Amino acid sequence: MKPLSFWFDPISPYAWLAFDRLPQALEGVSHVVSYRPVLFASLLKAHAHKGPAEIAPKRAWTYRQVAWLAHAQGTLLQLPQPHPFNPLALLRLTLASTPAGGTPNRRVVELLFRHVWCRDGADPNEPRALAALADAIAPLRDPNGDDIKAELRAATEAALAAGVFGVPSFECEGRVFWGLDALPMLRAAMRGDAWFDGPAWAAAGQQPDGVRRSA
Repeated sequence: MKPLSFWFDPISPYAWLAFDRLPQALEGVSHVVSYRPVLFASLLKAHAHKGPAEIAPKRAWTYRQVAWLAHAQGTLLQLPQPHPFNPLALLRLTLASTPAGGTPNRRVVELLFRHVWCRDGADPNEPRALAALADAIAPLRDPNGDDIKAELRAATEAALAAGVFGVPSFECEGRVFWGLDALPMLRAAMRGDAWFDGPAWAAAGQQPDGVRRSA
């Protein structure tokens, strides 16, 4: 059974689509998933990169594309208002569902994603809805505790150290796969496709830098 880490932030529609698709994508592959919440904004900051919603044409395309992808794969997805939103309360609640140092189970992560993406465009941080989510999750620890805040920072730092730059990302056997469209590639690697043990994987990652834009 191969261990797989799934790095996510509920702010990402692609993370929800990947979460919903993952069991089908890895059908027949013996694996166990560790769900690892991270703060996407911190990943962007660390890499001096803007999010899709921060670039106007890309924002419009992103929302159109995720609507189509949800339709194509049969996943319910309705954009919350507002988007982007602050995901900190949701991330902390997710971590609080576990004992110290643990990772949330799939049920908790699914509750989280459905709270954001399956509620008719409602605000994910609306107090009554957030309270109802907390009741459903039944956290073991105080989501606003200093220990939870420290764990989220540590989880994000661990993601950066592993080479994660965006969400969703998947890590298996030291390789990081990024994005919903990486699921077929992840499946091939986990099934032992010989390509991953040859020179191509390493060589592609060592491509020398080309022209760089000035600041």
